[in-house]
Amino acid sequence: MRCAILGFVGGAAWLQMLAALPTYPSAGLAAAVAAALALPAARRWLPARVSWLRHFLAVLAGAAAGFFWAVLLAEAALAPELSKADEGRDITLIGTIANLPNRFEGGVRFNFAVEQVERGAARVPPLVALSWYEGYRGEAVPIGEVQPGERWRLTVRLQRPHGNANPYGFDYELWLLEQGVRATGYVRQDGRNQRLATFVGSFGNVIEHCRAVLRERILRALKGKEYAGVIVALVVGDQRGIPQSDWLVFNRTGISHLISISGLHITMIAGLFALAASALWRRSFFTRAQLPLLLPAQKVAALAGMLAALVYVLLAGFGVPAQRTLYMLAVVAVALWTDRLASVTHVLCLAAGVVVLLDPWAVMWPGFWLSFGAVATILYATVGRTEVHHGSGVAVLAAGAAGNGALPLLQPRRAPLSRRERWMADLKMAARVQYAVTVGLVPLTMLLFAQVSVASPVANAVAIPVVSLLVTPLALAGAVLPDLLAAPLLNLAHGTVWLLAQALQWMSASRFAVWAAPTPPPWLFCWALFGTAWMLAPRGWPLRWLGIVTWLPLLAATPSHPADGAFRVTAFDVGQGMALLVETSGHRLLYDTGPAYAPDSNGGNRVILPYLRARGIGALDAMVVSHADADHSGGALAMLENMRISWTSTSLPAGHPIVRASPRHVRCEAGQGWNWDGVLFEMLHPSAESYGHAGLKPNARSCVLRVSAGGKAMLLAGDIEAAQEAELLLRAPASLPADVLLAPHHGSGTSSTPPFLAAVRPGAAIFQVGYRNRYHHPQPQVFERYRSLGIDRLRTDESGALTLEFNGQLSVERYREANPRYWRHP
Repeated sequence: MRCAILGFVGGAAWLQMLAALPTYPSAGLAAAVAAALALPAARRWLPARVSWLRHFLAVLAGAAAGFFWAVLLAEAALAPELSKADEGRDITLIGTIANLPNRFEGGVRFNFAVEQVERGAARVPPLVALSWYEGYRGEAVPIGEVQPGERWRLTVRLQRPHGNANPYGFDYELWLLEQGVRATGYVRQDGRNQRLATFVGSFGNVIEHCRAVLRERILRALKGKEYAGVIVALVVGDQRGIPQSDWLVFNRTGISHLISISGLHITMIAGLFALAASALWRRSFFTRAQLPLLLPAQKVAALAGMLAALVYVLLAGFGVPAQRTLYMLAVVAVALWTDRLASVTHVLCLAAGVVVLLDPWAVMWPGFWLSFGAVATILYATVGRTEVHHGSGVAVLAAGAAGNGALPLLQPRRAPLSRRERWMADLKMAARVQYAVTVGLVPLTMLLFAQVSVASPVANAVAIPVVSLLVTPLALAGAVLPDLLAAPLLNLAHGTVWLLAQALQWMSASRFAVWAAPTPPPWLFCWALFGTAWMLAPRGWPLRWLGIVTWLPLLAATPSHPADGAFRVTAFDVGQGMALLVETSGHRLLYDTGPAYAPDSNGGNRVILPYLRARGIGALDAMVVSHADADHSGGALAMLENMRISWTSTSLPAGHPIVRASPRHVRCEAGQGWNWDGVLFEMLHPSAESYGHAGLKPNARSCVLRVSAGGKAMLLAGDIEAAQEAELLLRAPASLPADVLLAPHHGSGTSSTPPFLAAVRPGAAIFQVGYRNRYHHPQPQVFERYRSLGIDRLRTDESGALTLEFNGQLSVERYREANPRYWRHP
């Protein structure tokens, strides 16, 4: 059974790598199930010496079943799709608020379960994700105070699911598919928006309403407190109130798994309820009913623990770590109720199988592999290695003195451990478990995050007991008790988190808190995994320390780079904004930093930093911020806070926050230039005189940079407009020709004049634009102008991130084309 389940998980994971769904999944699933059912019969005629063949066939049958089952669920999830013609149209919907709304500065986001389409479209998916903004282009407008379970009439504009597509980036389209959301959009302010009912009864609405009530109680009791979002996350699993700065500390210290409703917390709560139920049942609730004679206390405890875990998991939002723990507890409870012993490996495999059966996309997220990997590592390193501390006697074999055979001897009973000895034994076991998890997850953590927390063992040794045994019980009690008791408990929990956070900040501040290296290739990951298993093998295994040798190529790897005299440009898909990384053999420059999406979210921390970390890049030699517009400078401060940058070049005024935060700032001016590794960088605009004209718009002072080597060049034009293009034609016409042009101002109608394009003569042009952006960039007439000149047009909203290699020739890789997936729109 375990082999079949592992195959099932592998088959579901295989499907998620495909560009298109196969046909006839029902027939494939039926054949796979039939093969799986035939396996027990096959054991009768397969000889025992080929048991490996039975296991292999079980894996194959399970893989086929998992693959075609995932196909069926994927087809059902993709079916309710918004038509292309209905994108951007005003549509009036009636439905209910389907989840816990996320309030942010300037609006609120929520899922909307559609019940009826009043006007504007023939068909709308049953679940859509909506944003309701308080203002648009500077105009403040009121928004509704939406709560889970309410029924509303809303006028909205929708679009099909679309997210930024970048190497090592978050796959928003996959996340929406897993959530069942098949359209996104925003609420229009047309006066027809109206609440129709304060609550619509359903199981899901009741759960979400309870979560909202608990969250509101916590936030009210901890109003203005720094770590109120952490307390909310521990009680109802809503992590959206935790700022990115705190997540950075938690990730660097390796304790982010605790700042949620994790498996550890669920197990603890289930255990507390089980102990309480067992104690009360054994005492017949202090009556003479003799309840243990009717039902054993162990079964009652298992049922109580299971129900407590179920309630807690529902409040958590049913995340993968919570699901894993719930299913493991369920398997143990069922085994206990049916009087069947369940091995730990069976429990783990069943839990993984149930998670993938209900959610085949779970295999695409780090939480799935970290959750099951941690438990598997603990089992591998501890099961079967515990010592017997006391007993009635232990039978052993001792060789006879005269060599006449083996005689059974009975060792005397060992005295029970003292309290001190029990504490030391528990401490030793806890240290062994922490060591196993820390060591065992290093290869997986490097594969998923390209870094491993060196501070994690110490941080977890402190944080696990504090969060699990103190903060979480206090937070849960404070969330449900009357206000008179809730406020002190919640404040005590918050104070404890505050003290813990101070220690974590001190640990994370060191440059050596995290070891970073490029994301390893599959073969290197497998090699390191083999060495890790060798290190964690049982005592007596030969040369266990040699396992660490397999880590050396994993941890000592360096980022890839172009050859001397060549350069590489990565144009990120940041939506409506610009951000490009220019790499030579020994240097790296970032040109613009993408837009600001929200107060705590921008192109820097959402797109660029994850990419750099996955590549193992820990520092930049320079950063150019072309001008002050938020779609170009939105991520600059995040980059300066989280990445070592030698110097910056901008056209910003001296008092600008980006200038003040820069370790060394150089004002960009025409005539500047430098050579890195045989690659020439030339600043063509703005002129030094332009800084004396106070009336110029920021676009007019965009830093224009030309990069060239080996007879190939790229021109990064920022947001210059027709006047600046004409100025460049007069001042530096010989410097304009380039093989690739970053389209000025995203292809707006005020740029890309015919004389300018004729002077540049690009073979290709890059348009960094957002999908269905409100500015309608690139303008149709401008886009057609490029086509009429025979210029290859590359759009990040259609192609995703673009990687251009300049090494005497020009090659272009489109991310969506190179990494197609069945859920991504072309």
